Amino acid sequence: MRAREFRSFLVFAAVVVCPLRSPRADVPPSEEARRKAIAVHVGTTAVSVGEIEDRLSAVPRFQLRAFGDSPDVIRRRFFDQILLPEMLYAQVAQKSHIGDTLPTSSKVMRAEANAATKALRKSMRPVQSIPMDEVRKHYDENKSKYDSPERLYLFRILCAKQEEALQVLAEAKSQPSLDTFTRLARDHSIDKATSLRAGNLGYLTPDGNSTEAGLSVDPSIVRAASRVRDGEIVPAPIPEAQGFAVIWRRGTLPASHRTVEQAAGEIRDVIWKKDLDEATKKHIAELRAAHLTELNEGLLNGIDISPSEGDVVTRRRPGEVPPLSRGGRSVPRPTN
Repeated sequence: MRAREFRSFLVFAAVVVCPLRSPRADVPPSEEARRKAIAVHVGTTAVSVGEIEDRLSAVPRFQLRAFGDSPDVIRRRFFDQILLPEMLYAQVAQKSHIGDTLPTSSKVMRAEANAATKALRKSMRPVQSIPMDEVRKHYDENKSKYDSPERLYLFRILCAKQEEALQVLAEAKSQPSLDTFTRLARDHSIDKATSLRAGNLGYLTPDGNSTEAGLSVDPSIVRAASRVRDGEIVPAPIPEAQGFAVIWRRGTLPASHRTVEQAAGEIRDVIWKKDLDEATKKHIAELRAAHLTELNEGLLNGIDISPSEGDVVTRRRPGEVPPLSRGGRSVPRPTN
């Protein structure tokens, strides 16, 4: 791309991302005619007084002051230095069809998609308007997130016999590292649900329930761990129904006691984001049904990406000679 075309592309992209048109819904009827009056024509593009005002109002005050020290100077310099060059370069970009080629076309598509996403977000109810009844319902359904006791992060190796547990404990204390505990759990723990993940029990409440789904232990395990500090191994194996446990206290999650009123702001954010996610999925499904007219899975699956380098590569047909390698990258073989 030549230098002039490249500059045109940059400005064209800026116009797409920050369009001149920014309609305001709060304009009184008496102002409508004045705002609709066309202030400038550049080629096929016309810009109204209202559109220029909206662009000016979007500029931070400290940036506007950089254009001058009076309204007349600011207005004129903003037009001469910002608006007019954008419009002129956009005309060049349109005549050169820069917007129809990559990477500009993909950036235009992304800008339009982002604008549609922002419009969807604006159509959602404000966060502050979510009623307290919904907040309380979410609080009650997820009470452990807002009102919970102290939880201990524990790793445990469950041995079948006490003698084995004492040997495991001695080795774990002599080499207190995650690698050692991982190996010992794999080789000795009879709890196959956790033996391959270093005996990780997750965060446990005093009653033995874990943050890991479907996992719980005898409360005596938690009581024993509560008598040591984070990072320490319980000094003796603890009897369990199935054997003897070697316990490593890895960390602590402090107790949380927040009322629904204290957590209301956070909960409203969670509800709003969930509503947005559901609205987005519904909108995408509707748009997909209305506009996706053809999807060639065969061609789509024919596009390969090299896992090691992230390169897009051409999938070879059966029996095709692989390409030569040059400098760590694949290159086509020369043809006769």
